Amino acid sequence: MQPTAKPKNPNFSSGPCSKRPGYDVSALSLNTLGRSHRSALGKKALALACSETARILGLPEGYRVGVVPGSDTGAVEMAMWSLLGQRGVDVLVWESFGAGWATDVVKQLKLSDARVLKADYGDIVDLAQVNFDNDVVFTWNGTTSGVKVPNGDWIPNERTGLTICDATSAVFAMDLPWDKLDVVTFSWQKVLGGEGAHGMLILGPRAVARLESYSPPWPLPKVFRLTSGGKLSEGIFRGETINTPSMLCVADYLDALQWIEAIGGVPAAIARSQANLAVIAEFVAANDWITFLAKDPATRSNTSVCLSVQLDAEQVKKLVKLLDSEGVAFDIGSYKDAPAGIRIWCGSTVETSDLQALMPWLAWAYQQVAA
Repeated sequence: MQPTAKPKNPNFSSGPCSKRPGYDVSALSLNTLGRSHRSALGKKALALACSETARILGLPEGYRVGVVPGSDTGAVEMAMWSLLGQRGVDVLVWESFGAGWATDVVKQLKLSDARVLKADYGDIVDLAQVNFDNDVVFTWNGTTSGVKVPNGDWIPNERTGLTICDATSAVFAMDLPWDKLDVVTFSWQKVLGGEGAHGMLILGPRAVARLESYSPPWPLPKVFRLTSGGKLSEGIFRGETINTPSMLCVADYLDALQWIEAIGGVPAAIARSQANLAVIAEFVAANDWITFLAKDPATRSNTSVCLSVQLDAEQVKKLVKLLDSEGVAFDIGSYKDAPAGIRIWCGSTVETSDLQALMPWLAWAYQQVAA
């Protein structure tokens, strides 16, 4: 029978993600609107976005946080264009965004000493094969495949190359070994449910040392330039952004950071996400027509949960559309480059009770489409 109880919040999109519980745009601190981002007030808000990020994440001493243009994509490409080329590079690929970084390295930067380690959707590359004498570019969590690295044990403390980690769907949701990550990027619109267009760039001391000792042979657009006169442009990491940011989005981000702290910090946010994954895991275990795309439970994402359904591609579209039309789940179709299936965001801004309400609807929709 058709269920009656619906999720109170049907927003399960994997980006932009659901706003935090209790979010109210009218509660934002908006005194920066209409003011220059270069004013004392504007710089203070932007500097706070950097310093509060570092504090709440518990970044090690010497790690810098900056607000950069172009969302997570801009942050990753800024890092690659600025840092790569001094030595060989390994690019790890098991979903579409990792494949995009490989394309940048091989076809745009045209690095000859580049090695692409690739796995199909649902699998992960053999991490033991990574060469850390090279720079290493990888996603911590494959947003479009639902496959994450299991931990940081495969990254050595003593390494010659840099680790450049796209962690946009992992920061604030997974335990990251910061001392093993030289560059980390993320965007506000993922785990924190913030607004789009802005990226966050985190640089460790080894990345800063590379920037100040190496100049890439290709021209750098203004929005990618992290140094001036051979030294790091420290102002970027104190709120002096390269281009004009949205101060409304900045206020929204600061609200999200305050919420993370209010619920108990990063450990509490991780616990909320893992509780959400547990709801889906219990449902999958009880139904043989649905499976996780991630084959190994150790690599199963607790944010972008990707699922395969015993339906053909057109039937999957009908299932997604049916749940949308019933107002119980929006934007849960798999990514366009991924295998046909569904993707349910389980980050900390999603309430576990909403996922519990969704599961009976998922079973009902499958029965309607498969009949």
